[in-house]
This record gives sequence, structure tokens and C-alpha cells, in this order.
Amino acid sequence: MSKKEYKVKIVEEGGCATFLLGSARFPKKKFEQICNDMAADGWEVVFQLMESRRFMLFFKKEACIVTFARDRE
Repeated sequence: MSKKEYKVKIVEEGGCATFLLGSARFPKKKFEQICNDMAADGWEVVFQLMESRRFMLFFKKEACIVTFARDRE
């Protein structure tokens, strides 16, 4: 039976655009880059969750929490 190891990464919208515009676009390119970098090291996505986080009392910004797993060597 192989053992697994896990790593959690959080990708969220930028704070400046959220503050200035009230909302921002989710950083799709940054998310893709993180997933590609992790995959190159043998990690694969096992779970992800989108959540809305409070930012500076009045604003909310989206964050994606991604859990990666791979077999332990």
C-alpha cells in the first residue's frame, strides 16, 4: 500500500482591484501556472473549493483552495 503526501495552495483575487473596483477577476493564468508547476513535480489535484472571503470590512474576494496529492517515495 503506497502512502500519499498532500499540499494545499490558495489562489485568490488581487486586493488592489477589489479595493478600487469593488471586485476583481479571478487570476486564471496564475491558477493555471500553479497547477502546471505542481503537475510537473508529480502532484495531481484531488480537491478544490471556491470560497468568498471578506476583505477590508466591506468587500469580498474569491479564493480557490486546491489540495494536491502524490505518492510518497
